[in-house]
Amino acid sequence: MRGVIFDGKQVRVVTDLEVREPGPGEVRVAVSAAGLCHSDLSVVNGTIPFPVPVALGHEGAGVVEAVGGGVTHVAPGDHVALSTLANCGTCAECDRGRPTMCRQAIGRPGRPFRHDGSPVHQFASNSAFAERTVVKAVQAVRIPDDIPPASAALIGCGVLTGVGAVLNRARVDHGDSVLVIGTGGIGLNVLQGARLAGAGRIVAVDANPAKEEAARRFGATDFLTSTEGVRELLPTGVDHAFECVGRVELIRQAIDALDRHGQAILLGVPPATAEASFRVSSMYLDKSILGCRYGSSRPQRDIALYAGLYRQGRLLLDELVSRTYPVEDFEKAAADAEAGRVARAVLTF
Repeated sequence: MRGVIFDGKQVRVVTDLEVREPGPGEVRVAVSAAGLCHSDLSVVNGTIPFPVPVALGHEGAGVVEAVGGGVTHVAPGDHVALSTLANCGTCAECDRGRPTMCRQAIGRPGRPFRHDGSPVHQFASNSAFAERTVVKAVQAVRIPDDIPPASAALIGCGVLTGVGAVLNRARVDHGDSVLVIGTGGIGLNVLQGARLAGAGRIVAVDANPAKEEAARRFGATDFLTSTEGVRELLPTGVDHAFECVGRVELIRQAIDALDRHGQAILLGVPPATAEASFRVSSMYLDKSILGCRYGSSRPQRDIALYAGLYRQGRLLLDELVSRTYPVEDFEKAAADAEAGRVARAVLTF
């Protein structure tokens, strides 16, 4: 079968990738579409350290082909969106409703694939850039059959992360002011999360002025090409500032833009050893800096919620898909994503 593999030196689209049968508590999915997220590119450029060889991709949707023993919530033929969260479901954090904090859900990549006779790691417990993948049952969330696969694929990462950061982590309230730095795939979902939450003023910042139209479509009330104009719009600062790029200087700008009791939420991924600085005295007016993993999501709940909002016309998914590419055109899709020519490139099988 086809798949995208990174061997530590180069990315290749292969046609002879193999995947094993699902075991107990697992599901095999025929992937229909998968979004190209910057996290995939970060593995390739070394920003995210990961063992190789690895089958890339982590934002996908498809159709269930087979289920292992004990799996009852999905069956062959069901359409599913895939979560990256391979949480155990039984630890204290899972029991508290915090599956993103499950210690089984990160840092333990499996190797369900083989290529050229050798095992291949699975990226983010998912590897959606493969024609078929095997995931834990908890990662497969049933969705309505009428959601287009390219749109459904984006729920599993970009939407869960961006919208979830607003609703679950920041808990933006009606009338709050929101600053969103970076309007790529994650930033656009933060914008529409803020719109769904009823934020009063939603300021989008992106160095590329061509992104203003999309930012306003997703919920921005104002658009700037730098954070220098934020205080002109909101003289006392903002209630919530989301950094969606992963640059330490932008993290500082997000913190400096806060009003009293404001909070900066970090969504962008800088290099693993990066350090950011801020003026400590500025934090004593009840300000906060919040990390956020995967939108603090509960995927089995949230994916179904977002699918429902999409069908009601309240959540934009189709508009996130800038362009689809056959998986064989991975290099072209990656180049367009790196250059900022697309909000989300989607690979199709």
